[in-house]
Amino acid sequence: MDQAEGLVPERRVRRWRSVAEKRRIVELTLAPGASVALVARAHGVNANQVFKWRRDFERGELSELVSASASLLPVVLSDGDKPQMSSGCIHIELQGRALISIESGADPALLRTILESLRK
Repeated sequence: MDQAEGLVPERRVRRWRSVAEKRRIVELTLAPGASVALVARAHGVNANQVFKWRRDFERGELSELVSASASLLPVVLSDGDKPQMSSGCIHIELQGRALISIESGADPALLRTILESLRK
């Protein structure tokens, strides 16, 4: 026991991984016959963390657009749509996730709540 007294447990340093790196690790686990535990160990990640990233990936939360805290998003006008200042209507489509239509006079607090829930 004398040898064990001088040992100090190794302190793990939290490593921050980019969304692209998380997505790449998750994609490796989705290959046929891949083992989440082996892929996680090869990248120095706990397997439970990789399972969480897989759930995030399935919900579409590991995209570059979601990870950006503040960024501009591309705007696409549908064919035949002409901006009309009098209509006061905004349509937001998050592909595969949601379609939001905001009419003039919408409650700003409710709109904020809805948009913030989509960030999660």
